Amino acid sequence: MKLKRGMIIDVNLDPTLGSETGKIRLCIIVTNNIYNRRVPVIQVVPITNWNEKKARIKTNIVIQPSSINCLTKKSIADCLQTRPIDYRSRLVSIRGELETELILKIDQALKIVFSL
Repeated sequence: MKLKRGMIIDVNLDPTLGSETGKIRLCIIVTNNIYNRRVPVIQVVPITNWNEKKARIKTNIVIQPSSINCLTKKSIADCLQTRPIDYRSRLVSIRGELETELILKIDQALKIVFSL
């Protein structure tokens, strides 16, 4: 299976602790493709339901549904909740891909989150 940066995948994020994002959730792969080919642990950004309050947070990226990303409703990429997953045990399915301009926005948000 070839996982690529920018793919939108269904991931089982349970079990969680505290305020971590959980359940089976759409996530965006943000690790580079060299790691995605060689290492079973990849970094993902969870996708959550859109609301006005979440949309105002500058590390949250609004995603409109499209035929490319295969989302069914307006959503948010929550870059503060970035986490590593072992895709061999947590990957449920591959859904779609994020548009290039949104990947660039996520890159900017991750730079803020990690002070890069």
